[in-house]
Amino acid sequence: MTYKAPRRPQFFYTTAPLPCPYVEGRTERKVVTEITGPDAEKLHDRLSRAGFRRSHNIAYAPVCPGCQACVPIRIPVALFQPDRTQRRILRANTLIDGFEVPPRATAEQFQLFQRYQQARHGEGDMATMSFYDYRAMVEDTPIETFVVEFRDPDDRLVGACLTDRLGDGLSAVYSFFAPELSARSLGTYMVLWLVERARQLGLDYAYLGYWVAESPKMSYKARFRPSEVLVCGTWRLLTGTETPPLQRVRETAG
Repeated sequence: MTYKAPRRPQFFYTTAPLPCPYVEGRTERKVVTEITGPDAEKLHDRLSRAGFRRSHNIAYAPVCPGCQACVPIRIPVALFQPDRTQRRILRANTLIDGFEVPPRATAEQFQLFQRYQQARHGEGDMATMSFYDYRAMVEDTPIETFVVEFRDPDDRLVGACLTDRLGDGLSAVYSFFAPELSARSLGTYMVLWLVERARQLGLDYAYLGYWVAESPKMSYKARFRPSEVLVCGTWRLLTGTETPPLQRVRETAG
């Protein structure tokens, strides 16, 4: 008889309330759990499908009292077709190439990360991150992770996306780009690149984290159509050309 050690129970904890980083005047709370052990990949897959996100070796999901503004969103790559604006962005960035590299922090990445934070999120906590903080964000991962570096024809780093490989897709953990190139819509371009890469790998989804319709910094994610949102434990197709409030999300049958 083969002895099997009992499975370690998975513990979940709720964080203390903090000011919401997305919607002014609201309070944020999260449920968190550790991703460790030989089954870390499978656990992360299950949690991702349930709407959790990863930071270091922690998975988290919002459990904010009286608020459901953060909606998990993913793109079904087989159904997705870029719209006119997204096709224009693809053409404008034809010469920008993406390269998958191991999750190792570099000084070049960190310099770009700092410039992005100061220009776009100067009041946020990430703007004060040291190189060691950044290295932990990139390298402290219990699962298959890589960085996509985006470079121009002169080999200049113009963007980067920390990415997790899931059983059914790719998950964009965090992305940043050269702020002086904001007119090129590199944030959108990186999402489009990730969708195409997932398609090439035979994966079903590109996970984008949380869509927050009330936040200008997070509402853009609904522009990728069709996309799916997690509502009451079920992934539903978000349809239409507008960005609807949550109560108008429609599920397409079939």
